[in-house]
Amino acid sequence: MRILLTGVAGFIGAHTAIELINNGHTVVGIDNMNAYYEPSLKKARLAYIRKCTSKNKGLFSFSQKDIADLPAMEKIFKKGKFDKVCNLAAQAGVRYSFENPASYIHSNIVGFFNILELCVKYKIKHLIYASSSSVYGNNSKVPFAEQDCTDNPQSLYAATKKSNELMANVYMQQRNLSCTGLRFFTVYGPWGRPDMAPYKFMKKILEGEPIEVFNKGKLSRDFSYIKDIVKGIVAVIEGPNKSKHPIYNIGNRQPVELTDFIRTIEDTTGKKAKKVMKGMQKGDVYTTFASTLLLEQDYNFKPNTPLKNGIAEFYKWYTDFYKVE
Repeated sequence: MRILLTGVAGFIGAHTAIELINNGHTVVGIDNMNAYYEPSLKKARLAYIRKCTSKNKGLFSFSQKDIADLPAMEKIFKKGKFDKVCNLAAQAGVRYSFENPASYIHSNIVGFFNILELCVKYKIKHLIYASSSSVYGNNSKVPFAEQDCTDNPQSLYAATKKSNELMANVYMQQRNLSCTGLRFFTVYGPWGRPDMAPYKFMKKILEGEPIEVFNKGKLSRDFSYIKDIVKGIVAVIEGPNKSKHPIYNIGNRQPVELTDFIRTIEDTTGKKAKKVMKGMQKGDVYTTFASTLLLEQDYNFKPNTPLKNGIAEFYKWYTDFYKVE
């Protein structure tokens, strides 16, 4: 297949590209390479894609483009003749949405609208797009199931992701566009994002700097290892669209309390965290916990990486990449 993969220089995008290319698919990757976090890490991920797919180097190409730039995206679609589109491009981050809300409208609303319109115009067989566990807000019922209420987002980021699901649903019903949304649950691992807690904790613990522990550690997250998540994404891309379930949770099914997560990093690094206990953070939620039954039934999705193994792989990558002694 010929696949357009947006956000290819991102954490999940880079790993997904490698898996698709090594499975024999042609991947056209785009990314706007913005400065939300250091672009040098994004450039390094692109180099890593090329290194890991060197035997299939003719199957990958990259273009620095913004999905909110409609004329530029039209050229990509017109030339690409894609079978499927995987839209992972988005302005990420809960807290940053309180600082720079316009960037979320630009990428997550305008950009996603462009993707939908162009998928219809160029008769794309299947659009797979990134949503987020953030859409569940502070739901008290766990595990979170796809049919649960998602009408109370706690941040603009979550609201834009909920909007993406609603927009896709309209295009599926009214424009006959085949769509599948994936609600990601706290993905971590090698090449992870610097704005996320696993990366922040690893960095500060290794450097002997204090870490901020919100709600005094009484938070839990369904930490999901990147390789498990990518297997699920690729299964959806390669498989037939199960239109009866246009949205799936994709997570680890095993929430971990923040204090236990920190302890796992301490055990892995051999260093003790200096904790600064804080109250609840604006826009944050108390727990995330994925029910992945639908994805298991339809695509045989079975995450199997224990937290300690995933953290060990992340630690190995981090110390190698940043040359930590």
